[in-house]
Amino acid sequence: MSKSLDQERAAYAWKCVQGKNADYKNLAKSTPALIMSNGLMQTLAFLKSKDKPNQEHHTILGAQICAWAMTEKKPAPPENGVPFRDGFGKIMGILSGMNSEGYRRATEESLAILRWIRQLADAAIVGK
Repeated sequence: MSKSLDQERAAYAWKCVQGKNADYKNLAKSTPALIMSNGLMQTLAFLKSKDKPNQEHHTILGAQICAWAMTEKKPAPPENGVPFRDGFGKIMGILSGMNSEGYRRATEESLAILRWIRQLADAAIVGK
């Protein structure tokens, strides 16, 4: 018996939130609103702009969103953010080259995985 897509999202999101802190949880809560108001590419650019030593949660969340939303075969969540940090130009190139239907699907999957990440982060991570 295979898992539903929603079960796959939940399993992926659960792995994403493991070992994260309150900063990650707060960012996960606010990121869907950023996507809805600014768009996926602009939100990813914002997360990339925060790629600093004391802001790792931005890079990690960006990598997790991209790994889920931009691949057909669902991967394990990237923990260190390196695919996002080092491959940001490639990610932007792929997104900007998509037709409107592909971009809409990537945005929808980003929002879907963030719904799970938000809920599970809220349950699993202690602190504001």
